[in-house]
Amino acid sequence: MNKPYTLPDEKGFYGEYGGQFVPETLMQAVKQLQEVYQKSQHDEQFQAELAYYLKEYVGRETPLYFAEQLTDYVGGAKIYLKREDLNHTGAHKINNTVGQILLAKKMGKKRVVAETGAGQHGVATATVAALMNMECTIFMGAIDVQRQALNVFRMELLGAKVVSVESGSKTLKDAVNEALRYWVATVEDTHYVMGSVLGPHPFPQIVRDYQSVIGKEAKKQFLEKKGVLPDALIACVGGGSNAMGLFYPFVEDSEVEMYGVEAAGLGLETAKHAASITKGEPGVLHGALMKVLQDESGQINEAFSISAGLDYPGLGPEHCHFNEIKRVKYVSITDDEAVEAFQLLTKKEGIIPALESAHAIAYTMKHAKDMSPDQSVIVCLSGRGDKDVAQIRTLLNSKRGEKK
Repeated sequence: MNKPYTLPDEKGFYGEYGGQFVPETLMQAVKQLQEVYQKSQHDEQFQAELAYYLKEYVGRETPLYFAEQLTDYVGGAKIYLKREDLNHTGAHKINNTVGQILLAKKMGKKRVVAETGAGQHGVATATVAALMNMECTIFMGAIDVQRQALNVFRMELLGAKVVSVESGSKTLKDAVNEALRYWVATVEDTHYVMGSVLGPHPFPQIVRDYQSVIGKEAKKQFLEKKGVLPDALIACVGGGSNAMGLFYPFVEDSEVEMYGVEAAGLGLETAKHAASITKGEPGVLHGALMKVLQDESGQINEAFSISAGLDYPGLGPEHCHFNEIKRVKYVSITDDEAVEAFQLLTKKEGIIPALESAHAIAYTMKHAKDMSPDQSVIVCLSGRGDKDVAQIRTLLNSKRGEKK
């Protein structure tokens, strides 16, 4: 990449993707957020408060861990794990919620609303809302409420109201729909804590910037360890926030290859997947133009993945732009491959990954063995797998029963 990377443009576009496709009732709130965010970037007191909470409350910086046993098993490149699972609440999501709820306070908001799929963004939002003494409402698809029951209980313990969404596919897309409707009705005193690099401008930029702490730390840590940049970066993509957080600080380092891993579900040849880049077409969803899964009439198709956090029919606009300019290669991993990687990392390294992160681990195992032993790859371990253990136990017990 020869020119400095400066996107989004003044209208919130990344190439042809992004923008602000929102009803008139939300435009004032979106513009207020944009103005407050831009001022906060040059506000030393705000930045010092953000840095304080990231270090003293979240627990940054997270380690960059050399996975020696996994590397030996796979063969090929050395595999390093960026341990976002060690953050407070167990995932990268809290990096963003701390920043956004500080912005909400700055705007004088009294309440926050958020959507969640796997529950990690909901838990992170409920946690920081409790810390900052703000009222919190979380929308969650009814199917996700069932498969992530532990995280629902955690949110309620933290004082949040969890609303089970019964419409549509009862997953993340429908939770976002309902959260946006709630925001429209309460916009005067409520901030919407967007959980990924999605939504109308400036949300994709804000979430990217707050999550870029992942890539900034990883670059510094790898340079300290090896004196050079890594050869490749790998992260899972649902909406795309952990991947964008890892990738963005490396975007001008053209010698570093980057791979975003979509959920192929039961296979790309079926209708049961969440591969929005691979199988989607440009369309407007939740306030931005991006690639989405849709039918010939432009109706949004349901996404499918064993991982609630990847079960979304679109991918953030900046990822769509990276795909267009070929800065990031987007690949896919099936449910079965992710479950196998989930078990393997647990046994080889004593680290239970989130099912979302297991998709990135699965692709890393495929890719690293084709690289040379003097090369290195960093994979973002975006969250821990406590929330998925019951789901995996049920799945494995079912498979054992089928074999008897």
